[in-house]
Amino acid sequence: MERLTFETDKYYHVYNRGVDKRTIFLKERDYLRFASVIYYFNDENFNPENFHYQGLTLIEGKRRRELVDIVAWCLMPNHYHFLLRQKVDGGITKFMRRVGTGYTMFFNTKYERSGSLFEGPFKARAIDRDDYLLHATRYIHLNPLSLFESGWKEKGVSDKNGAQEFILQYPWSSLPNFLGKRKFSEIIALEEFWNIFEGRSREYRKFLWEWLPIGVQAPFDLIKV
Repeated sequence: MERLTFETDKYYHVYNRGVDKRTIFLKERDYLRFASVIYYFNDENFNPENFHYQGLTLIEGKRRRELVDIVAWCLMPNHYHFLLRQKVDGGITKFMRRVGTGYTMFFNTKYERSGSLFEGPFKARAIDRDDYLLHATRYIHLNPLSLFESGWKEKGVSDKNGAQEFILQYPWSSLPNFLGKRKFSEIIALEEFWNIFEGRSREYRKFLWEWLPIGVQAPFDLIKV
């Protein structure tokens, strides 16, 4: 894949998976740790050396200076997806390097392993149209359906009600925030997205379900993981 030059104020779909497709979240605490990592490391004033396996030391009184806007996110057993808007020059690269290194150190210490946890550097694709931006959020939020019904992206879901319930209950994504709930709300920034979508939670719910009966076809199907 051609290496991107990240532009400030532009949007990118960013993703990676475990090396050899290995599971990178073994327990609930691992998901929670990753959520903490993406919050604390998204701050130019935060020193990653303060983020240890055993605990967290914060320096109070400093204002956050975020590297990126995290517009949407989803954690799957062996991979993750982010939709990011770069806020400062070099922000995405710095943020993603911090996340990869920080979580790998935690995981390797906890599970007594060594070496790379992720399949090389993170991957990214530029989002240059508003409709692509909207579809990218839907792709990210529907990603967990692969755990409910394999092959749904090609053929659609056989149990639409069950699929909707599964997605609404899936705990490791930003979807609740798009539907008007507060969950990990410190992590994401939605103001700019709502300006583009020109709607709120009710409209987004309808938008989300449009693809369930037919699956997700290219160019919406952005990555095979």
